[in-house]
Amino acid sequence: MQITNQIHFRNLQGDILGGLTAAVVALPMALAFGIASGAGASAGLWGAILVGFFAALFGGTPSLISEPTGPMTVIVTAVITELTANNPDNGLAMAFTVIMIAGLFQILFGVLRLGRYITMLPYNVISGFMTGIGVILIFVQIAPFLGQETPKGGVLAVIQNLPTLITNINPWEALLGCITLGILFFFPNKLKKFVPPQLVALIIGTVISLVFLSGVEIRTIATIGEITPGLPELQMPALSGDNLRLMFVDGLVLAMVGSIDCMLTCLVSDSLTRSEHKSNKELIGQGIANLITGLCGGIAGSGATTATVVNIQAGGRTALSGISRALVLLIVVLWAAPLTSGIPLAVLAGIVLKVGIDIIDWGFLKRVHKISWKAAGILYSVVALTVFVDLMVAVGVGVFIANILTIARLDEVQSKSVKAITDDDDQIVLTAEEKKFLDLANGRVLLFHLNGPMIFGVAKAISREHSAIKNYDVLIVDLAEVPILGVTSSLAIENAIQEAIDEGREVIVVGAAGKVKRRLEKLGIDGLIPGHHWMGDRLTALEEGLAIVREKQNYNYEETYEETYEETQDKTQDKTEDKTDKPSSYFS
Repeated sequence: MQITNQIHFRNLQGDILGGLTAAVVALPMALAFGIASGAGASAGLWGAILVGFFAALFGGTPSLISEPTGPMTVIVTAVITELTANNPDNGLAMAFTVIMIAGLFQILFGVLRLGRYITMLPYNVISGFMTGIGVILIFVQIAPFLGQETPKGGVLAVIQNLPTLITNINPWEALLGCITLGILFFFPNKLKKFVPPQLVALIIGTVISLVFLSGVEIRTIATIGEITPGLPELQMPALSGDNLRLMFVDGLVLAMVGSIDCMLTCLVSDSLTRSEHKSNKELIGQGIANLITGLCGGIAGSGATTATVVNIQAGGRTALSGISRALVLLIVVLWAAPLTSGIPLAVLAGIVLKVGIDIIDWGFLKRVHKISWKAAGILYSVVALTVFVDLMVAVGVGVFIANILTIARLDEVQSKSVKAITDDDDQIVLTAEEKKFLDLANGRVLLFHLNGPMIFGVAKAISREHSAIKNYDVLIVDLAEVPILGVTSSLAIENAIQEAIDEGREVIVVGAAGKVKRRLEKLGIDGLIPGHHWMGDRLTALEEGLAIVREKQNYNYEETYEETYEETQDKTQDKTEDKTDKPSSYFS
């Protein structure tokens, strides 16, 4: 595997312009997500720099821009909140360790080549968990938007304290938040090509705060505060025995969410650049990036859709765009960090709140009930579980329910492909010669025809169809049109064959090849059936079956004739003996 992304300078101007534009977009988002996570603005900036640089260097999607995102921030926020509550002195260091663990899990996903399976989730489940994340972002930003501290306890705590938050609203900070939202919602589309609305909102909100509200009493927590220029301090892994299991579970959750978020963004990048990303390599790159980011005290990130689209539209096509973006942000942190100290938290809250609104899948929510009420039920269940319980529980339950419904539908369809017939009744298509042999067998040959993938839901149909017909001499199992044979269906076929053999019937298997035949051989079915009864042609099998039936009929006829003859002879002999034993007067 190629270790780093292939970097060339044939698109140098486009890549540098794309990276510069993406950096401008990234700055307000990194500050906002850093503050929202609880790790601080500096952690957000270093997350944007380090994730962006190393994911571009080692990833498998050249035009992808990686940075802290909404979904990742939601998980990181929950991790920091929980671990600092359990261990106030060491909680933040443990949270950065969780980010490192998540990076290791992502590397493992890539090594195990799980990339193409990450996005193989039902769309209503993906839509539900993304919508749930959007709802969480909105609720957790209500308090800073209104100029107050966010209550501990997540969405439920915010809902419970909502009357208090509204009662104690800080009107000036709420005004800054509303101005920020107004700019983001009504920013002209034509100007978006030249300057990102997030940066405009950040600058205007900060200027209003510093110039027009300088005499207004705004609490000290209302601004970011001083960001010390310089390189970050290394965060050595901090493992706690009491929280070790929790940390690994949180790391796995963070890795899963980051992988799903990234792979979806990779698909967007592919559609815009007419290229194809390397999913497993991208997962390894994301894992390396998050591992280093956690080690340096930055918050976790993944592929960011908005920044990636901006980069591509500005001309970015290679990993050089992501690297140049990271270098621009590095210059800001090293030399211009003090300029960010006066940014109001209400402005950043407005930016994150708009991200939450954009993450919600409004288009699908409007029409999911028209597509299927079952799909709608799954989507709303996933949203509710994501918001009020746990994101991975939501995804797990959603996937489980969706798969059960899918299996039920497949079972209904595939069950119709399991046919057990003893004569020509047009249930399956037979040639004229096959019909002739089947008719001549006079119901003594059972043709068991299977068609299509035999998943475990079909096992019941196999047992039902086989049990429906009792009187036959030869069982022909036709697997010629079966590309996939599941374990449960294999066992159902084995039971049918074993039952036939126990009843003294002959069994012929037709068309078993490749993986299907190997599956049957591993079950030991090849030991139950003679080698010459494994055939590749249904016509030959029917001909053999008819020959077996006629042989049995002749055998039964001869056996019956011999038994009848012996009984007749015995009766004749008995009558003769009776006459011989009578006295002579009997004949006179």
